[in-house]
Amino acid sequence: MSVTPQTAEEGDRLPTVTFGPITRTTLALYAGASGDHNPIHIDLDFAKRAGLQDVFAHGMLSMAQLGRVATDWAGIDRLRGLSSRFTAITPVGATVTCEGRIAERFEQDGAPMLRVALTATIDDGTQTLRGEALVSAA
Repeated sequence: MSVTPQTAEEGDRLPTVTFGPITRTTLALYAGASGDHNPIHIDLDFAKRAGLQDVFAHGMLSMAQLGRVATDWAGIDRLRGLSSRFTAITPVGATVTCEGRIAERFEQDGAPMLRVALTATIDDGTQTLRGEALVSAA
C-alpha cells in the first residue's frame, strides 16, 4: 500500500524525482522558457571571467524539480507552500535526485497538514538545495 497525504506519518519517504544529466542545451532551453538569461548559466566565456571553470544550472531549475516531489505525490491542489535554500551549484553534466520525507504532521486552523523536508543532491553526493513543502493532508 502506498503512502498518501491522508495516511502519511513522520518519517515516510516520498517517491524521488531524478533529472539530468544537465546539458548546455538544457540550460539554454530553461533560460528561454524562464526568461532568466543570466550569462553565468549560458556563456562559458563569462563564467570563466568570473573565475569559474564552466557555467552551471539555474537554481530555479532544480527548485522546480524539488517542487515536483511534493506535487507529483500529493497533487498541486494540496500544496500550500514551498521554500528552498540553495546550498551548492549544479554543474553541467550532473544528475540531480530530489527527495522528500514527512518531517511533521500537524494541524493548522483545524486542518491536517504535513511538513515535507526536501533535498536535491547531485550524483557526487553534494546537496544543492534543501527546503520544505507544506501539504494539506485533508
